[in-house]
Amino acid sequence: MNLLLTFIFIIFAFPIGILPFRVLYFFSDIIYLILYYIAGYRKSVVTQNIKDSFPDKSEAEIKQLIRLSYKNLADVIVEGFKAFTMSDRQIIERHKVLNSDILDQVQNNNRGIIAAPCHYGNWEWGAMSPRLYFDHKIVAFYKPLSNPSINRFVNKNRSRTGSFLISIYKTAETFKKFTDQKVVYVMAADQSPSNVKKAHWVDFLGRKTAFLHGPELYAKMYNYPVIFVDIQRVKRGYYELWLSVISDNSSECKEGEITSLYAKKLEEAIIKKPENYLWSHKRWKLKKNN
Repeated sequence: MNLLLTFIFIIFAFPIGILPFRVLYFFSDIIYLILYYIAGYRKSVVTQNIKDSFPDKSEAEIKQLIRLSYKNLADVIVEGFKAFTMSDRQIIERHKVLNSDILDQVQNNNRGIIAAPCHYGNWEWGAMSPRLYFDHKIVAFYKPLSNPSINRFVNKNRSRTGSFLISIYKTAETFKKFTDQKVVYVMAADQSPSNVKKAHWVDFLGRKTAFLHGPELYAKMYNYPVIFVDIQRVKRGYYELWLSVISDNSSECKEGEITSLYAKKLEEAIIKKPENYLWSHKRWKLKKNN
């Protein structure tokens, strides 16, 4: 069954991937109509998340924001398929890092840097673009797909520019392995954690929110700088990445400080253009026990 699903996936992935961008976005518009009007994909989750995050918005504003969030999701889906056939030049042109020199500024005596992106804008190209901008070894952590064959296929493509894709279940051993090397660890930190006992609780979009503890844990353990990655869509199919320092002396930060700073930067990005966030995540499924 896994081989059959992999075959079907590949059969669809490449024909979609070779389409010109202008044609690709025609299909994105169709996917949007299916997701929003026909399937109603997680519409109750999206609606509740947006309503709770922006209680002061009118009903009309909420509905417009929901529609735009589905348009964003549809674009990210087709851009994910396009990633299978994009050239290095296209990746650089369309996923542009504006201030790549910031890594050299915070490197100092630290061998590693933690880059903390989020599910905002196009995060799908984030495993491919860093290696085209930086001399560092790029290690991107990911959660393995349930189908191992598709997982291998996707990872082979995402790592083709030279990045190393490592399972989140090997995080500790990976940090230990690369301790003395010049590495950027890419760790998305805006998913809802599976272990509530290890979560950092932060005021985020008007309510207590559980955040993953991993980036802060390893930043403090190895005293690595932490960089926030803000991915903004400047026009359809084009993104600009702005890097900003969360901490440059992480071992001196108070417990939860790095996570709070990350959440604050993410919140600021979302408030600017909320439609570009992945609202279909069950981001607030965990509740803090008082």
